[in-house]
Amino acid sequence: MKKIISILTILLLSSFTIRANAVEDIVSLDEVETPKVEQAQYDVQPIKAEIKFDWLDITQAQRDENIEHYRNLLFENNTTPIYFSKEEFKNHFAQYYKDKNYKHHYFLTNNGVTEDEDAKYCAFYFKRGTLVMYAIQYKNNPTNAFYYSAYGKLYYTDVMSKEYPNFPYTSMQYDRKGKLKSAIYFISKDLQYMYAPDKEFQGIWYKEKMYDKNGKQTLTRTNW
Repeated sequence: MKKIISILTILLLSSFTIRANAVEDIVSLDEVETPKVEQAQYDVQPIKAEIKFDWLDITQAQRDENIEHYRNLLFENNTTPIYFSKEEFKNHFAQYYKDKNYKHHYFLTNNGVTEDEDAKYCAFYFKRGTLVMYAIQYKNNPTNAFYYSAYGKLYYTDVMSKEYPNFPYTSMQYDRKGKLKSAIYFISKDLQYMYAPDKEFQGIWYKEKMYDKNGKQTLTRTNW
């Protein structure tokens, strides 16, 4: 469940920057956990990374060094606050907790609309083709994306760093109570480092494939 939740950010941003396609085999989101967090401020700019995929060719020591490097960029030297209390998060995103136009947005996304004058959209489906969730990225607020149930209830919020849509940038995903669910460092459209809320390395994405810390392929994605 945690792995699928964290992958939503990758799929969503790929859809918004390329095209919005349905995500197959998505699990039910009725069991989403939503606890709390604390806030911290950071000043340091992310270090620009060379866009090169050599994960399978470098030594284990070099892989471990890269994992630690991007972990520090995400959690220690981020330009964007990454921890919020429940109250801070709700106050900041209160207007997005319920999509008042959910019927309209459901209609748009379920009929394949990916963009209009106000926002970009992405639909997420069960394997049998039922819309389970949709996401909205408002054009007047491009560094945030909001995931809603079919009835307009907020499930997740993505917070991208101010560098977005230019690479590199970071993307943090939170549940509706402000708890961090995943952290991703986007080096390029092709290459991303993904970490869990506890800072554990989840894997490196290169195009449609994910590799673990030892260079073993673990997942594929269809929306790259």
